[in-house]
Parts: sequence; C-alpha cells; structure tokens
Amino acid sequence: MKHINPINAEQQPDRFTANLDWNLLRTFIVIVEEGSITRAAHRLLRGQPAISLALQRLEQEFGTRLIDRGRGHFALTAAGRALYRECLDIHAGIAKLREATTLAQSEISGHVTIALASHVITPLLDDLLGRTYRAHPRVTYRIHSATSANVAAAVQDRTASFGICLVNRRFPDLDYGHLYREFFGFYCGPSHPLFGHEGLGVEALKGLDAVSFETDDLNDALRPVALLRRQYELDQRIVGRSSHLEEVRRMILCGLGIGALPVHVAQPDVEQGRLWRLPPYDDPPTVDIYLLTNPRKRLNRAEKLMIDALQDAIANSPLAERTYPSA
Repeated sequence: MKHINPINAEQQPDRFTANLDWNLLRTFIVIVEEGSITRAAHRLLRGQPAISLALQRLEQEFGTRLIDRGRGHFALTAAGRALYRECLDIHAGIAKLREATTLAQSEISGHVTIALASHVITPLLDDLLGRTYRAHPRVTYRIHSATSANVAAAVQDRTASFGICLVNRRFPDLDYGHLYREFFGFYCGPSHPLFGHEGLGVEALKGLDAVSFETDDLNDALRPVALLRRQYELDQRIVGRSSHLEEVRRMILCGLGIGALPVHVAQPDVEQGRLWRLPPYDDPPTVDIYLLTNPRKRLNRAEKLMIDALQDAIANSPLAERTYPSA
C-alpha cells in the first residue's frame, strides 16, 4: 500500500469536500457490499485494478486504512465501518434528490389577483379558494371588489388574473363563461312600514323610496331589476346608490328605502329577522354571473389552476346545479 500522507487528514473541511471525488464513496459502498474487490469490479463493470486504485485513493483522502485485506481475508477497520455508515446516509440523501426536485417542480406557487363584482357570493369560488389553499399553501391572493365594468377593465388590461361579474356588454378580446345564475328580490329593513307584512302585492311598492346598485339601470348590468321597476311602474325615488352589496344592504337595514339584493345572499338576514322579503315572490329578476378571462394574459401555474377549475365547473355541471334558488 502507498504511504498515507497524514497531512491529508488535517485538511480544512471546505477544502476536503471540494477535493473529494464522490464517486469513490459509491465505489466503497459496492466493495463493502460485495466483500471483494473482484466482485465489486464485476458489479461496476470496471477492471479490478481500477477498483483497487479507487480504494487506495479513498484511504489516502482519509489518511487511514479502511479495509484489512489480504489472501482470503477481507474485513472493515473501525474507520471503514464508520465511513460505511456515513456513506449509506449520503447515498440515501442523494437518492432523495430526484424526489425532492420533482416535488418542488410539482408544488404550485404564485400570486392570484381576483376581480369581483361586490355581490359575487358563490360556493364555486369559496370552495376553490379553500381547496387551493390547503393543497398549495404557497399560493398568495389579492381579491378586490369593483363595479362589473371595472372588473372587465382589470381583466382586459391583465392586472387581474380573472374576473367574476355581471355582463352588460361583451368585449371581443375577453372570454366569457356562464358561471352561475342568481335571483334578485326586494327587501326592507326592520324600521320600514312594510316590515313583517305578508301577502303583499307589487303595487304596495309603488312610490316608495328605494336604494339601488349603481348598475340598476335599463342600460347596465342589472337591467332585469330595472325592467321589473318599469314593468310594474313602481315610480320609486332612489335615495341611495352604491356599487357595493354591503353598502346597499346597509342602507336597506337602516331604513333608507327598499332595495334589491341577491336572494341567496339576503336569506340569512331574512332568517335572523334583519331583512323582510317583499314582492314579487314568483318569477323574480334573473341575473347571470360570468367568469371573465383574457386569453392574451400569460398565466402563472396558480392562476391557470384556478381558472381551469372554474372552467371545468362550467363545462361539467349543468346550469341547474349552478343556479341559486329564488326562495
């Protein structure tokens, strides 16, 4: 055996790791597992002299004998046994590298900006947010509420990943998916004279003060509600407007006037005695809510995952399952 230079054993750790040929460790593992230089050479498809040289180099690197070997004798030294245990740990760690990189590649991250009309309340979105958070905790979100026109504008200029809103006019550069259908009903708050009255006719609403959404207009997204007002000639004075559902609801609760709200959104307030449903009770105005996407926007993986999930819901479930009951 060649002379072992003791200086090698005193190398600085960083220099040692930089100079070490890691293939020597794998060769050492095979030598130990086979219990023979000859069998290790056969397994590694290399010549016996090359395997012997590899073992000598490794012993020189560590400055100590690792295997006592001779004619008919092969045994690990104490240093060899310690190195073998460490090599097994190193080998196991290397074996996990592909799994770790594959997992990192499959882990979805990124930021999702969602633009919503204020009264968009649907389990289609709520359940998706919850599922995505649990499955991909590195995804981050920004949700901002705006008028339907501003939602469409945000999707057009690609500042929003996607939008969910009412649609008054369609833009050729956007894609539209019919996400769900809802119904609007008229409501009043506890201080209103009609609160608690049952069996009212629509004529009872004529001439009353009312509050409304900004889009409650014959030429805007809530045209069905405006049409109902005109159909029954309600001739109501609009005393308050807002583009946000919570503010319209607030004005109704405070008694400023009657107002239209999505039936499925207002139902919890009705059940708890905070709002009272007014006519018409049958055939209330129908409003369709759409998913807006921009095919020109370059999506990150998180954005694509959420858009794909919503589009799958549209494609694979009938509209009846995505329609919120009128009562």
